Amino acid sequence: MLILASQSPTRITLLNNAGLRFTAMAAPIDERKAEHDALTQDSNRAALARSLAEAKALVVSRTEPDAMVIGADQTLDFDTREIHKPVSRDQAAAQLMAIAGTSHALHSGVALARDGRIVWSTVESAILRFKPFSRQTLDAVLDLEGDAILGSVGAYRLEGPSLRLFEAIEGDYFTILGLPMLALLDALERHAPEVF
Repeated sequence: MLILASQSPTRITLLNNAGLRFTAMAAPIDERKAEHDALTQDSNRAALARSLAEAKALVVSRTEPDAMVIGADQTLDFDTREIHKPVSRDQAAAQLMAIAGTSHALHSGVALARDGRIVWSTVESAILRFKPFSRQTLDAVLDLEGDAILGSVGAYRLEGPSLRLFEAIEGDYFTILGLPMLALLDALERHAPEVF
């Protein structure tokens, strides 16, 4: 049995597109507390993405011991600021205007757990550069995006109209979407071939 410890529509779609049969369930953790605890040990945003992915996989694995559990999380690294999923359009607009014309990194952590222990984890990163853009341009994109941007750590969706805001991208598309699929599929083949 394969479980995705997430209700993320994007991650669910990625696993479905890969032809995997799985169950999706939310990982019952306080992400801000887990983030705070992890950052007291290491301020590295990439390491934090991995730690949060492992925490999600472990918490579900402890209640579903026979299953292979996928945990995933993503952090955004920009100018030492803590940036999270926005709670409103205004907050999304403020975040995006603050990083217009600059680069930032997205770190996507993914982990596999079975029987209450981590059997594999990794983190992959991508660098994204925004064009300089006006508030008018941003408002037009946000109108097209609607509430979908509230589900993204960066307040944008590369698979949506937000793509108009970008100048350059270095890195794996799946990493940007929040689930490094190539590394994950390779790990599943090695650690849980029965799920294929």
